[in-house]
Amino acid sequence: MDIIEKLTEIFKEFPGIGERQAKRFVYFLMHKNPIYAENLCNLISDLKKEVTQCKECFRFFIKNKKLVSTTCEICANVNTDSSILMIVEKDSDLESIKKSRVYHGKYFILGGLVPIVEKTTKSRVRISELQEKIKREKELKEIILAFSISPQGDHTDQYVREQLKDLCEKQKIKISSLGKGLSTGTELEYSDNDTLKNALKNRQ
Repeated sequence: MDIIEKLTEIFKEFPGIGERQAKRFVYFLMHKNPIYAENLCNLISDLKKEVTQCKECFRFFIKNKKLVSTTCEICANVNTDSSILMIVEKDSDLESIKKSRVYHGKYFILGGLVPIVEKTTKSRVRISELQEKIKREKELKEIILAFSISPQGDHTDQYVREQLKDLCEKQKIKISSLGKGLSTGTELEYSDNDTLKNALKNRQ
């Protein structure tokens, strides 16, 4: 396998990128000057050095060079509403909801959706970590499941509900899901502010 094929295989691992697009990325880089490629390499290297993962919600965030912290600014903020916890699939979903300014509670990133046919689900998503977080959150009154409107998203919603049922009944925590406002096939990261606002308002 030559260098072009190796790099193409790497780009194919990116979400939503197929063989043709991956190859286009490689040829794009070959047409750019060496400084561009060097800058790209440096930024990728710096990304791993300057970004860390929140121990509470598992969100990636930029490290504060003056203050060493293991929690992101949302989890550390005393003004964040601790009575509600929104469960999302990935970081980009969290960022979309955060930018919309329609939600002011805490988050938890599940790490993916649950495959409809899967025997090793607990190794694919952070369900054990979620259960432990719920036990620690003494002020928690409601959990909002916010997954994409798709068969896999619906399956994940059902799976998480089943895994949290006994714990939430014991702690008297309500479990709800985003309601009408999101159309079938909708990814949260591509939803506009009004759509997210309506989905949150109509949760059930």
